[in-house]
Amino acid sequence: MKYRVAFIERTDAGGNPTEKPTEYVALELADGVVLDQVFVERVEPDALHGQDTMEEDDDFESIGTEVWEYDIADGRDQDFIDALKNSRVVIEYDALDDLDTIVPDKPA
Repeated sequence: MKYRVAFIERTDAGGNPTEKPTEYVALELADGVVLDQVFVERVEPDALHGQDTMEEDDDFESIGTEVWEYDIADGRDQDFIDALKNSRVVIEYDALDDLDTIVPDKPA
């Protein structure tokens, strides 16, 4: 089964990621649960306002998102979902049909 997962991404004043949210999920997973993972997109924090750095008062808006797709081993879906919930950095996740997956470097 494939899943699309949106993560909270904490950033610095320049909008650069300060941590890797996928690592929080990896810590919760046993070997063999994830067969593959592909980066889909990154959404910069709203606080950038089209600038290179955030203003001092905008630090509380320094949250962006990263979206990834995961290919999960047969029968290991619940292990993966439990890891997502335990990671505390997942905004949402959706199971995908084969038609919904994104293939890098190929037009949609």
